[in-house]
Amino acid sequence: MELFQYPYMQRALIGALIIGLAAPALGIYLVQRRLTLIGDGIGHVALTGVGAGLLLNRSPVLVAVIVATLGAITIELVRARGRTSGDLALALLFYGGIAGGVMLVGLSDATSANLTAYLFGSLTTISPQDLITIAVLGVAVGVTMLALRPALFAVCHDEEYARVSGLPVRTLNLLLAVATAVTVTIAMRAVGVLLISALMVVPVATAQQVTRGFRSTMTAAMALGVFAAGSGVWVAATADTAPGASVVLLAIASFLVIALGAAGWRRLRRRAVPAATPAPEPHEVVLR
Repeated sequence: MELFQYPYMQRALIGALIIGLAAPALGIYLVQRRLTLIGDGIGHVALTGVGAGLLLNRSPVLVAVIVATLGAITIELVRARGRTSGDLALALLFYGGIAGGVMLVGLSDATSANLTAYLFGSLTTISPQDLITIAVLGVAVGVTMLALRPALFAVCHDEEYARVSGLPVRTLNLLLAVATAVTVTIAMRAVGVLLISALMVVPVATAQQVTRGFRSTMTAAMALGVFAAGSGVWVAATADTAPGASVVLLAIASFLVIALGAAGWRRLRRRAVPAATPAPEPHEVVLR
């Protein structure tokens, strides 16, 4: 714990906790819509923003927020118009985003270490300005996801029903796209663009093993995200491992433990309940 006396470790812990809270709050809607891989696609677009920021000597995080938001809005509009499939649009984001990012980083004066930090995360390099950006955007995403929970749940569950009910479906879909872009961008400093989807999806999948309602699942997922983020930073500090990988591996370990425990508990409950006694066969009536 002595390591957390240093300011850079304090910033790393605070940033990880904010991201661990905001990512599952958004991820539960992506899981509901079966868009668990959209975080990867937008993460690759954010890498292009990072390269542009490094090339222009601007804040890579802020430029990545702008580029990722534009990419997320584009893919949502393409998906809504139905001119191409969602899978094709995601593929274009994957390949075009990472190719553009690598090219722009190569044109800048940045070294390969800079690119690696954004690909796999580098919590210990978070500056005070980066922490302010993460805090403001992370809190904004979390509050928005909680405040608009009924409307967002309706849109993610059944768009046609939500449209008939009078909800602004397109606006809510664009809001989700923008929130995803913002979350991916701020989380790339914690786990990297290659692992960001895990922090948005795995805590939700873990919570679904032991909860039933949407509200309880969301609450449990956010708690699990905070636990994985905080524990991952602590493990990285004590064992000298990569923070992003530590956070994701702890989230996956939590899923395995809880899933196996839930399966064992259900099996014990089935064994504890006695089997229903079959009804006796009706006696045959013999006419004499």
